[in-house]
Amino acid sequence: MALESALINIEFSQFKALFNPLVDAGIGDDLFILDVKDVDELHMLRYPVRVQGFLAVYCEKGDISVEINMNEFRVSDHALLFSAPSNILRVSEVRGNLKDQHFIVVAASEDFMTGLNINFNRLVAEGLPLLSNPCIYLEGRDLDLAARYFDLGVEFSRQSNLSNKKEAALALVSSMFYLFEGIWKEKIKENVSGTASRSSRAQIVFGEFMQLVTEHHCRERRVSFYSNLLCLTPKYLSKLVKQVSGRSAPEWIDGFVILEAKNLLKYSDLNIKEIVYNLNFPNQSVFYKFFKAHAGMTPSEYRNS
Repeated sequence: MALESALINIEFSQFKALFNPLVDAGIGDDLFILDVKDVDELHMLRYPVRVQGFLAVYCEKGDISVEINMNEFRVSDHALLFSAPSNILRVSEVRGNLKDQHFIVVAASEDFMTGLNINFNRLVAEGLPLLSNPCIYLEGRDLDLAARYFDLGVEFSRQSNLSNKKEAALALVSSMFYLFEGIWKEKIKENVSGTASRSSRAQIVFGEFMQLVTEHHCRERRVSFYSNLLCLTPKYLSKLVKQVSGRSAPEWIDGFVILEAKNLLKYSDLNIKEIVYNLNFPNQSVFYKFFKAHAGMTPSEYRNS
């Protein structure tokens, strides 16, 4: 699988295969835990990859920058980074000695996570203040407990002769995510202190809206499409989205489309006519106007920049 020429859209099992032989026993195609002590082992993430799975990255020691959907986050000592399915990932910069860094990566498929009985829609909705920064830093007892969980996960993944290993893995990872949910909630309280609280109804609708946009933005840019799926009027959906995020529904949709267009222009060999078709624009003229209005340059200028 060539990573050099295009944005890669891969299933979780394919993503796991990229890390062979780093992956120890693992748990089938649904879960693996990496103990990375040389960040150069993550060379396959130097190029943009869209993964259909959940990732939690704990930095025990190190200093790198990770792009998620073209937004860059610094991940250094005691940082915890979380990425949801369909995010576009890339390790954009590594600082310091490549071999003097230590990361633990927990990666799980969507099918595996559905067995955890965790309400991710609610978790995303409650975590809206942190959507713009999915990287948090651990300290005190939170740090000690999380580090123990990750160390246990590494040891567990190396056990090849355990009976009921998948069931045990479900219990362990479920416990880990409940822990992280609690830590995230505390961080959320810190972020929203002194600000007006948002209604839980609006948060839930926004979380559902974001999931739908992630899934359908390449084919649908109409607010009415999303409001119909949510059984709301376009006006009411727009009101709730604006109330929670400070951005309008069309701004969120257009933002996803522009991100997709930029990645296709930069990292694929598709010509512009093919990109126009993939993004469901009626013709190249409409796409050019849309792209220039949002990116400040034409698609050709962006591809050559």
